[in-house]
Amino acid sequence: MKAPSVKPILPGVEPTPEHEQKKAALNYLNDAWSEARMDGIDDDCMAQACLFAAFADLVAAYGEEAAAKYAESLSQRILRGDFTLNLSRQ
Repeated sequence: MKAPSVKPILPGVEPTPEHEQKKAALNYLNDAWSEARMDGIDDDCMAQACLFAAFADLVAAYGEEAAAKYAESLSQRILRGDFTLNLSRQ
């Protein structure tokens, strides 16, 4: 699934590169997740809500067929370790 082209918010301003937008988006999600955790929201509930919101957005942007094909690829990516965080404990 190819992301739509990134459009500048302000005329004459270059859009932020996609990799930088993804990094910023992940930072926003991590901040929201931390805030929800402080409010007593369970991690599993947050994960399910995030997945629902993400897939609802993908369906709205690309349609059900494309979103379903993307979802099919996730099991292999999970097994390959694409989503495994290697956190060092201090």
